Amino acid sequence: MWDELANQIALECEELEGLIEFYRPLLKQCSQSEPARFEVSALATLLHSFYGGVENIFKRIALEVDGSLPAGKYWHRDLLNAMARPSASRAAVIPAWLAIRLRGYLQFRHVFRSVYSSRLDWDRMAPLVLECEETFRQLREELARFLKDLEAQ
Repeated sequence: MWDELANQIALECEELEGLIEFYRPLLKQCSQSEPARFEVSALATLLHSFYGGVENIFKRIALEVDGSLPAGKYWHRDLLNAMARPSASRAAVIPAWLAIRLRGYLQFRHVFRSVYSSRLDWDRMAPLVLECEETFRQLREELARFLKDLEAQ
């Protein structure tokens, strides 16, 4: 089980790394000046895809280690919260502070699906965009720690 889960997480992390690499020129540009409206739409796609990849990792852990996904209307939020708490079969995957940081990406995912791209607000998106690479770096560190602990069990 551990090897398969580790491989799945590694593949998803490679996809996330590729996503960030693809957007890196735009990320660099918007760290120096406000992006144009069409660039805001592109960055919104980055944020949506980023959290989708993070959630794919969490779904794998929930299914492979916990045995099931949360159910109900708020299952996305419940899944994120579950990753910050230990379960009967594992330690917490991420610390609470990282869950709080990732909650902003989850909330944006809802906005992305509900709002016309012409109505996206750069000022609200900017912290998520500008912290995306660092958030991913921190997530990778926590996932490596989690997998090491899981292997030791």
